[in-house]
Amino acid sequence: LPQERQNPATGPHPPAKAVSAVQDQLASLTQALGGLLDGSLRAGDFSAQARAHTALLEALPPRYTTVLHDLLDRLESSALFSDESCSFSQQDLIANLQVWLDKATAQLT
Repeated sequence: LPQERQNPATGPHPPAKAVSAVQDQLASLTQALGGLLDGSLRAGDFSAQARAHTALLEALPPRYTTVLHDLLDRLESSALFSDESCSFSQQDLIANLQVWLDKATAQLT
């Protein structure tokens, strides 16, 4: 079995195939967020896609998964109510998802 390369500064390097899957899922999530923003993707569908990106979530520290799932739970809840009856704005949640995505991208580069 091939050994992972070890860099003292950054730790082990995952195999290229794993890196590719993570990058593909990051790009897919970025595209899905664009669909959520332009209205071509429903909140529930975005949430399902985001939760299915396990390679991406496994490549990030555990707190990223916790935060993303919290945002997705609130996004799904906000989709059930009109803006007036919901305690948080769907647009604010989408903005927070963009911040999460930006931070996840920075963490992985």
